[in-house]
Amino acid sequence: MRDTAAVEAERRRGLRRMKGIATGLLLLVTAIYVVARWQESAGAPSWVGYVSAAAEAGMVGALADWFAVTALFRHPMGLPIPHTAIIPTRKNMLGSSLGDFVGSNFLAPQVVSDKLARAGITHRAGVWLSEPAHAERVTSELATAVRGAVRVLRDEDVQAVLEQTVVRRVLEQRWGPPLGRILARVFADGSHHGLVDLVCDRAYDWVRDNHETVMRVVSQRAPSWSPRFFDSLVADRIYAEVLSFAWAVKTDPEHQMRKAVDRFLVDFAEDLQHDPHTIARAERIKQQVLEHPEVRNLVASAWATAKKMLLDAAEDPSSELRLRAGEGLRSLGRRLTEDPELRAKVDGWLEGAAVYVVSHYRDEITTLITDTVERWDAEETSRKIETHVGRDLQFIRINGTVVGSLAGLVIHTLSLLFF
Repeated sequence: MRDTAAVEAERRRGLRRMKGIATGLLLLVTAIYVVARWQESAGAPSWVGYVSAAAEAGMVGALADWFAVTALFRHPMGLPIPHTAIIPTRKNMLGSSLGDFVGSNFLAPQVVSDKLARAGITHRAGVWLSEPAHAERVTSELATAVRGAVRVLRDEDVQAVLEQTVVRRVLEQRWGPPLGRILARVFADGSHHGLVDLVCDRAYDWVRDNHETVMRVVSQRAPSWSPRFFDSLVADRIYAEVLSFAWAVKTDPEHQMRKAVDRFLVDFAEDLQHDPHTIARAERIKQQVLEHPEVRNLVASAWATAKKMLLDAAEDPSSELRLRAGEGLRSLGRRLTEDPELRAKVDGWLEGAAVYVVSHYRDEITTLITDTVERWDAEETSRKIETHVGRDLQFIRINGTVVGSLAGLVIHTLSLLFF
C-alpha cells in the first residue's frame, strides 16, 4: 500500500500541472487574439477576423469556466462575490445533503435487499470456506481473537460473572422438589441397587476387619462391676452376631434390611418433593454448601483451568480444538455450496438482518457522515476536495477554451453569411 503522504503529494503535483496547462491555453488564445486584432488594424486579410473571433470567444469561455471552477473552492480573486466559495461556506449543508443522498439511495431497505439477493454472499462464502487454506486462515484468526479475549479478561471479573450467572442462579432455584423427582425415578427403576450393594460390601468388610474395635467398644460400655472374662464372652458374641448380620445383608438381595433401605429412600424422595420441613432442610444445606469459601475457590480454579486449556489450544495449530474448528468450517463451506435449502435460509437471515439495520439505524448511519463533515475545517476541506477532484475539473477550463473558440468561429461565420 502506497504511503498516504506520497499519494497526496502526487495529486497536488497533478493538480498544479493541469492548472498550468489550462492557464497556458488561456494565455495562448489571449496572445492569438492580441496578434489578430493588431493584424486586422494593419489591414490583414479577412481570414484574420475568423482567428480573432475564435480567440476572443475562447478567452471568454476560458475565463467563464475558470470562474466557475474557482468559485467551488474559494472567492475568485479574493472578491466576496455571492454564491462563490461554495464548498467552504456551505460545507455543512453539503454534508447533510450527502447523508440524505446516501440514506435514500444506498441504505433503502429495497436497495439493500436487492443487492444482497444478487450478490450471492452465502454461496461465495461457502466456496471460499471449503478451501482448506481459507478455513485454516479463518481458524487462525479465530484463535488470535480467542487469545486476545481471554488475556484481556480479568480473572476476578470472570469469577464474579460466574458467581452471578451460575452460583446465584443455582441459589435462586429450590433443590428439594427437582432432586426428589430425580431420585424417585432412580429408585423406581432400581438403579440405586448397585450403590446399596457397595455400601453393604464395605460394611461387611469393615466389621470383618475391625474385631478389636468392636471388642473395645463393648468392653467400654460394660458395667464396672462386670468380670472381664464375661465382657469378652459378650463382646465375642456380639461381634459374631454383627458379622453374621452384615454377611446376610451382603449376600441376600431380598434381606429385610435392604428392603427397609429401599423404603427409606423412596420415602425420602417423596419428602423432598412434598414435605415442607424436608424441603426447608435441603435449602439450608444448599445455602451452606454454595456459600462455603471452597465453592468460590472451585469457581476460580475452574476458570483458571479453562483459561489455560483455551490458550494452549489456541496457540497450538495441531490442537484438537483448532483441528475440529477447521474441519467444522470446511464442512460448513461444503454445506453452503451444496445445500440450496441451507443456503436460502442463511441468505434470508442475512437479508433480514441487513434490512432491520438499515430500517432502524439508517439515520444513525447517515449522521456519521454529516457529523464528520461538520467537524472538518472549512478551508482544509476545500483544499482536500480540490486536491482529489481539482485535476479533473481543470479539463472544464480546457474544454471551455476549446468549445468557446469553436463557438466564436461559428458565430462569426454565420454573422458574415447572413448579415
